[in-house]
Amino acid sequence: MLNFDLVMHEGEFRKINDELKKLYELSNAKVLFLVDKNGQLIDSVGDTHDIDTTALASLTAGNIAATGGIAQLLGEREFTILFHEGEKDNIHISLIGQRIILAVIFDQKSSLGLVRLRVKRATERLTRIFEDIAKKSEEARNDESTDASPLAELTDEDIDRLFG
Repeated sequence: MLNFDLVMHEGEFRKINDELKKLYELSNAKVLFLVDKNGQLIDSVGDTHDIDTTALASLTAGNIAATGGIAQLLGEREFTILFHEGEKDNIHISLIGQRIILAVIFDQKSSLGLVRLRVKRATERLTRIFEDIAKKSEEARNDESTDASPLAELTDEDIDRLFG
């Protein structure tokens, strides 16, 4: 399970972006979005100039949250894959590591079967990347908690001398 406070470095972001670019090409998608469950856009690939990426990220996270409520009512833990079909465009939404949302927008140039196959493979690779990021974030938090704060050594006398 991924934590809420992941710290992503440039190299890790590049790995994620490379995976999204590969998925974009192999699935014949129009646009791909990677969003966290809070609705924050992590990355996007494709033609986003006509799309309000902030709104799409928030609405996608809201869609996952609403569907999670339906899943609980039905006795499921969560639905990990959602699909919406429109007249021109379709969107395939999937969860990665129960914390990250991958949205693939595609049209008639692709097919649901192709998208599902490519997303499944990409999700496995992205899950490993996010697990590594989570592990590094956890290790960094543990290192910080074992290091004593320099302010912990200050006494009331030290404070009085500083400000007195």
